Amino acid sequence: MNRHLLLAVFLAPAAWSAVCDMSGYKAQPGLAASDQAGLLAVEWTGEGGAQLRARFRIENGRPLVDELAVRKAGGAWIQLARSLAPEFQVTSGVRRISNQQLAPMRALGIDTPERREKEKWNVFWDSPLTIPGSPNTNPGVPRQAAEIRRDAVRYSTNSCEVKTSGARLEISFPGLNIGIFSGQLRFTIYKGSNLLRQEAIAKTEERSVAYKYAAGLSGFQIASAPRVLWRDTARAWQKYEFGGAVNKDPVALRARNRLAIVEAAGGSLAVFPPPHKFFFAREIELNLGYVWYRKDSDQSFSVGVRHGDREEGYRPYGATDEVWEKRVRQARGFAQGNFALYNAPPGTWQRMAVYYYLSPAGARATQEAVMAYTHDDSFKALPGYKVAVSHFHTHFHELLLDQGSLDVQPQWLPVFRALGINIAMMSDFHGDGHPQDHGPLRFKEQHTYFEGCRRHSDRDFLIMPGEEPDAQFGGHYTTVFPRPVYWSHTRKADQPFEEQHPDYGKVYHVGSAADELELLRREGGLMWQAHPRTKGSTGFPDAVRHQPHYLSDRFLGASYQSLPVDQSESRICEQRCFGTLDDMNNWGPAKYLVAEGDTYQKYPDDDTFSHLIVNYVKLDRLPRFGEDWSPILKAMRAGQFFVSTGEVLIRSSALEGAGAKRTLSAEVEWTFPPEFVELVWGDGSRVDREVTSLTGQGAFAVTRHRLPFDAAGKKWVRFAAWDSAGNGAFTQPVHLR
Repeated sequence: MNRHLLLAVFLAPAAWSAVCDMSGYKAQPGLAASDQAGLLAVEWTGEGGAQLRARFRIENGRPLVDELAVRKAGGAWIQLARSLAPEFQVTSGVRRISNQQLAPMRALGIDTPERREKEKWNVFWDSPLTIPGSPNTNPGVPRQAAEIRRDAVRYSTNSCEVKTSGARLEISFPGLNIGIFSGQLRFTIYKGSNLLRQEAIAKTEERSVAYKYAAGLSGFQIASAPRVLWRDTARAWQKYEFGGAVNKDPVALRARNRLAIVEAAGGSLAVFPPPHKFFFAREIELNLGYVWYRKDSDQSFSVGVRHGDREEGYRPYGATDEVWEKRVRQARGFAQGNFALYNAPPGTWQRMAVYYYLSPAGARATQEAVMAYTHDDSFKALPGYKVAVSHFHTHFHELLLDQGSLDVQPQWLPVFRALGINIAMMSDFHGDGHPQDHGPLRFKEQHTYFEGCRRHSDRDFLIMPGEEPDAQFGGHYTTVFPRPVYWSHTRKADQPFEEQHPDYGKVYHVGSAADELELLRREGGLMWQAHPRTKGSTGFPDAVRHQPHYLSDRFLGASYQSLPVDQSESRICEQRCFGTLDDMNNWGPAKYLVAEGDTYQKYPDDDTFSHLIVNYVKLDRLPRFGEDWSPILKAMRAGQFFVSTGEVLIRSSALEGAGAKRTLSAEVEWTFPPEFVELVWGDGSRVDREVTSLTGQGAFAVTRHRLPFDAAGKKWVRFAAWDSAGNGAFTQPVHLR
């Protein structure tokens, strides 16, 4: 596709004299700006041979988008909208630590006021907008209605700043206030792309703030832009033509792919959130409606992105009353106790972003163009790699037993298949089954689990029956073996460690950490710390770093997921996850981060892609269920995998050279415009990095890197790549000595 387009931006003079600071602007081919007596004109290249135009003005201290227009190459201009106001709303509550975190903190003797203040920012079980809350979930409840604040944006500005950053232009307006947050409004335009990013960049000085935001544009004229379109969760196209009554509140759309499109005179404007960074960790991925419209009058409407105020329960299952009632209770518990929102530590610049895509085509063509940025919400196949995911509590064996057939297709299976997953490492027996049984009942349930995985695996899809046993090693952890292995989490005094079972063959009884480590060694299994330094693993793996199981090669490392979310950070899980990874590698032998889901029920109409991060494991072929899965575990044990959100793919990476003179080479594939790549290293005590800006690159780029570094005194090194929407990928650390 020809990705060239021309776009002009003007700052139109009003009753005031606008002053734009151009000191940060640098002229370059394909991206030129000029200030002409209050007129800011910007032109740049983009996609599809089309031309785009936007005009900005300030009216009564408020920045406005005066016009958005688009045309095909050589065609007539299509005016998409006039006089649009950038909208933001922030809803905030009080961040609290969870009782789940406090339990291991007390057991480890680290429950101090200072530690609580630190660990509250890593909370999962918190729902700041749920009143009154439960004392079983968080200390310091009931919550009070006065804790919750809802504020709309206010502007007070008469100036702007224009800054060139590589192949992009940033236009910023100071004087933004949203309740307890203050800062600036920024629009970013990317050379070579139809994307327009609008964001509030703001901070608060208050303590313990958890928040969510909504963002969008108001002022679309119904006469010229008569409809908004979206695909529903069943992938059917829907539309609203504003024939109903005026709305008081935004109407949330449970839109497939988090995408709504305004059509106007043959062109269209798409609106959507950042595909991963917008979302915080939850127990389920139910689509809560992340885009919205609001009919403001009989003449105008607004569109944008948003979050709900609370979780909703998943659809329970159960042919028997016992299972049905158990899953109803679980669904209700998720809805009441978990909806953590974003962190806003004092003084951090939170970036509240929404994306628009300007198009000279209709809604369906625009939808295809936008979906190219997320590979149609799937994890693109990469030659020489298989896509693996881990840690899902779908109660698979319980479902099969409840339904009375091993051939019942689980509702999560088509979800994974549609995402492009090749390997699903499941985690049954977490809130289901009888994991504390000494053997008879436990082994029967395991047999159902194994046979279900066997029945529903395929040539290009392997279900590995893993587990989150949380038995002997401390904290929560995941185990996976290269074959089905029967073992109990407990061992009676008269039970041997290993014995032959008349129905299941070799079985194990585990009664200590030494037993469990021996099991992993004998069967070639791996384990890693689930959700390190949060939830039930608060204080781990730090507390066990000197224990035999941690020091063994069976302890692979820890897991990685988007928890917590702080919109001031450039990387997903910047402090908790990468802090754990870097510390582990400074402590001793090589340890890695494995992307995990740590979620429960899944349905095809969920929005799973945005909440999922995956592992690309280096494999020539995928083993069948009845074959040896050791190649998968050996590749992981060797660090031959990278983690990705899907939009950024590390096609190759290698460490070259010897001695002190080394070079890290890598090839990276992008969809969104790149932000930076980095080389991160540790010397056994400290961590440092070298960041290379890539703002000069456009969308859908392939970049090649040769990063020389002095290996003297360095213990390990790793590579990472992050794009402008917060998506990323990283390799595992390579130890140099």
